[in-house]
Amino acid sequence: MTEQSGQNPTLDNLSTEHRVFAPSEGFVAGANVTGAAYAEAEADREGFWAAQAERLVWAQRWERVLDWDNPPFAKWFVGGRLNVAYNCVDRHVQAGLGDRVAIHWVGEPGDTRTITYADLHR
Repeated sequence: MTEQSGQNPTLDNLSTEHRVFAPSEGFVAGANVTGAAYAEAEADREGFWAAQAERLVWAQRWERVLDWDNPPFAKWFVGGRLNVAYNCVDRHVQAGLGDRVAIHWVGEPGDTRTITYADLHR
């Protein structure tokens, strides 16, 4: 763009940034998501996220994984309904994991509190 178009060329240059900042090897080694999972998501975004969503218990299954009809306003899992409390707590207690730590809190000056799934379920 040029100054004649009323746009700021500096801002236009910033919006076309192509530099890549690769993470360190140590950071990659400790990552929760592997390169294979990233490649799978990149190859089939909707299929990847549908597979991840299947790991949750849905009160009502979605009708459409992604509605991108009105960019940039994405709607994910259209028509689906979740009970977040059930997915975060109840199902772990029902699976016999109530004694496992759900939250380990460390405050100041070093006080701590450990809360299990069963504690949260009460």
